[in-house]
Amino acid sequence: MTKVSHPRVVSLIASSTEILNALGAGDLQVARSHECDYPPSVLNLPAVTRPKFDVQGSSGEIDQRVRSLVERGLSVYDVDAAALDALKPDVILTQDQCQVCAVSLADVERAVCEFVHSRPRVVSMHPHTMADIFRDIHRVADAIGRPEAGDKLIASMKRRLVAVAALVMGQPRKRLAFIEWVDPPMSGGHWMPELISTAGGISLFGTTGESSPWITWKDVAAADPDIIVVAPCGYDIEVTRREVRPLVHYEVWQNLRAVRDGQVYLADGNAYFNRPGPRLVDSAEILAEIMHPEACNYGLRGKAYVGYEMIPPGVITTRAG
Repeated sequence: MTKVSHPRVVSLIASSTEILNALGAGDLQVARSHECDYPPSVLNLPAVTRPKFDVQGSSGEIDQRVRSLVERGLSVYDVDAAALDALKPDVILTQDQCQVCAVSLADVERAVCEFVHSRPRVVSMHPHTMADIFRDIHRVADAIGRPEAGDKLIASMKRRLVAVAALVMGQPRKRLAFIEWVDPPMSGGHWMPELISTAGGISLFGTTGESSPWITWKDVAAADPDIIVVAPCGYDIEVTRREVRPLVHYEVWQNLRAVRDGQVYLADGNAYFNRPGPRLVDSAEILAEIMHPEACNYGLRGKAYVGYEMIPPGVITTRAG
């Protein structure tokens, strides 16, 4: 395919939209997915995807809806092929890592087969580790003809990660349980154990480069973490507050040492942690500040994360939501 000097780019995954803008190429983007929301300017672009399930409800209800689609061999999202074709994109950014996280590569390829006006280059992200994420940044930068911008962004991210590691060096390593979904509970895999280690912690669940594992609250109790961070995929802090309220009814939750010691934190999983892009560096800084506040102060508390307060069961049952 002949390279275009000012390619028209459609990003169908939130992380690649963030990568594109971090490369200084936001002006190339002509459409987005329904989940792309950062930087805020992208909300002005047309969304060409939509979920096939009702996104309202508890994490347990959403999990059931998604499982129902997947078990029937159905995709979780729709791609508006006609709208996409009308945009005449030169490059489409998508992913083939998780069919639940965003539109899949197969969905995009089916849509492109219906195109009349163009044959765009499809670049699919496949991130499982930080090294994979750096490679994906290179691939996006190369696809839009700005490889030097990719080199610069990666170098900046690596410098910041080295700086985090230097700040926590010599500090006692905290045993951390990272909760990526509440009902049923799931811990963070892929790049999360790396970020936790960089930030001066030990990840109690999940293996670098492998899928996020399903766990139970009894597993968490048996591991007896020093700190628990709850940052569900796709949820901001306010929604996460709602999701953790029912946990107070579980005796196993009430008896966790981290809960009793006030070492449970709710973080913005939608903006950080779950998106394999530039803000994973911010995620490492959040973790470092949580685990080692005596050594790290990035000013993120109250913005990117908050402390968890266990409301008595009687109070919860008298409140909506």
